[in-house]
Amino acid sequence: MLDRMNESSEELANPEEPAGVSLGTGECAFSFAGFRLEPDGTLLRCGTIVHLPPKELAALRLLLAHAGQIVSISQMRKALWAEIHVSADSVTKCISSLRARLKLEDCIQTVYKRGYRFSARVVPEAAGSGRPPLRIAISPFTTGPGVAQHLGPAVSEETAAQLIHDQQHMISVLAQDSVFSLARRGLNAHEIGVALKADFVLTGRMRALPSHIRMVADLIRVRDGVQVWTEDMLVDRSVPAGLEKELASRLNFRLGVAIPASLPPLEARVPSITAEVDPVIQITHRVQAYEILQKARHEWRGLQSHRTWEGLDHLQRAIDLDPALTAARVELANLCVAQAVYGYMAPGQAAATARRAAEPITDFSGRNAEILPALGWISFHYDRDLAAALKSFTLSAHLPHDPWITRARSFFALSRHRFAQAEDLLREAIGLDPFSPWLQSRLAWTLHLGGKAEESFRQARYAVEQFPEDAVACFYASIILACNREAKRATALAQDLQARLPHFGPALAAHAYALARDGRPSEARSVLEQMEWRARERFVITGFNAAVYLELGAPDEALKVLEASMQQRCPWFFQLLADPRLAPLQEYPEFRQMHALLTRMEAEAANALESE
Repeated sequence: MLDRMNESSEELANPEEPAGVSLGTGECAFSFAGFRLEPDGTLLRCGTIVHLPPKELAALRLLLAHAGQIVSISQMRKALWAEIHVSADSVTKCISSLRARLKLEDCIQTVYKRGYRFSARVVPEAAGSGRPPLRIAISPFTTGPGVAQHLGPAVSEETAAQLIHDQQHMISVLAQDSVFSLARRGLNAHEIGVALKADFVLTGRMRALPSHIRMVADLIRVRDGVQVWTEDMLVDRSVPAGLEKELASRLNFRLGVAIPASLPPLEARVPSITAEVDPVIQITHRVQAYEILQKARHEWRGLQSHRTWEGLDHLQRAIDLDPALTAARVELANLCVAQAVYGYMAPGQAAATARRAAEPITDFSGRNAEILPALGWISFHYDRDLAAALKSFTLSAHLPHDPWITRARSFFALSRHRFAQAEDLLREAIGLDPFSPWLQSRLAWTLHLGGKAEESFRQARYAVEQFPEDAVACFYASIILACNREAKRATALAQDLQARLPHFGPALAAHAYALARDGRPSEARSVLEQMEWRARERFVITGFNAAVYLELGAPDEALKVLEASMQQRCPWFFQLLADPRLAPLQEYPEFRQMHALLTRMEAEAANALESE
């Protein structure tokens, strides 16, 4: 029935055989850290080809062939250059470049005076297993009356996460942001699969019965739209967390791939701070905490202020019920970062709350590493400690694209004014997640900060036309369009955004800027006054007002706004220093002193890393 799936099951006959097979003839394929190296030398990351120079590819083959073992410098030099004489640091440069290209800093370990060791888990496969992974989209399940609204997307996300973390080399699960974005447009499951060039789409519906929840899951083959199988299952309404466990189990069986036919109990599946489970915590508390976590994720994924605070309350309750639920701690740290970026929480409060969530975590291996980008973001923007931030981002560099991980990475690169790096990162992520509104709009902002005005303008228009209901797309577009000949349209976008999200301070600033660019200075000043009144009651991001004051001919006011943002540790401060709208301020010494802060942080980080 599923020819490609049946063929795929034969490819993993012995997935757990130890590494150490010679790759000199290219006879093995290897899967590791989200990558797959084919026998012919093709390197894939989530189905996307990654290009490596021949020497770096050979070095990677050698390290994978001896994963967990030390490969000496002399062994590597001989394998890469044979009898050709090369400089003493040739191997070092090769490994350094390989790490930079693949972002595998913590996977390739340097063993002092001995060589290098590949420390990540490696799964070798026999020759002939070079078929591309199955591309599967998992659309959000629909929910009927009596079923909690958050359960539909939660089941989809958890099933996708299970497949990604357990069997990424056999199954390429397509990015959930794009899948959900297409679903919000009204596309059905088959249309989503066609748009994303998937092989199969998993979809389903959930209905409430007196004592159970009934879930019907369908697997659709995209090439012909045929529904190849259907599963009808029941789960006790008191334990809805079992839904995704049951679905993943049956999906694994249907796919016939070499992954467990049944999942371990919930307490073993959910990432924990330590391998030991506190005996005081009962399994009922763990299940309840996990369900609250799922609800919290559903609550705060928009920009609505009240829902983000409700999500924060849910997450703190989940942690109180089960302190070992690391997934809730990761989610809370990400939410704190988002709250600071939106201006719903003061930076100091966000940093303190996120650190309390992360404090019990001492082992940052495995999925625990997912909290590191948020901590690195806080180290940079709140502590102004670039060395600590770099350490966090380096330790988590092996993590694949995830909406919140990529958000933190791109924001960090932009704040350091590494615009080319941020652009590359975002374009790579868009290749995996093409219908993600925030990726497309963040790219427009990146191009704007990098001085690529025309490209930024085109990208902003594309993002807002493709995702007219997305708040982030409208926010960036309102700034960029106002800056580039379309002030009236920008005013309409910002005004609508302000009406939808009255507590989102940057939307007010975007509205004021668009009004000023449209030749309506009195209305722009009125909006600024509204922000001033709000700032007396609670924290409000005011850094974007600098461009408004400059447009109104008040550079001194613009400098005061930036100075206040610097003192408040506003997360947008460093990016605003590169905003082309503020270019006229470069002649002022106060503005140059603000720039010097970033230069000083870079120098301090370089000295700290050199001393280590």
